[in-house]
Amino acid sequence: MSRGAMVERLLPSDDPIAEDVLEWTIKRDSKDIKQLMRWMETTEIRRDRQVLLNRAMDLMDEIQYALNRLSELR
Repeated sequence: MSRGAMVERLLPSDDPIAEDVLEWTIKRDSKDIKQLMRWMETTEIRRDRQVLLNRAMDLMDEIQYALNRLSELR
């Protein structure tokens, strides 16, 4: 961890509850994306692959939002 990151983390969050929720969301969405990609490996139906990909992309958008909010809180 860089010195700047250490100092930054010592400062209290503007909203610790929101920070916890955002961290949980990132972890949950990451696990869900992994599962969607495993399912994509096993399906050969194009339409099903597209549905899985669209859902994974929605989750990635949610992760991006959560990362941006965390940056604002920290």
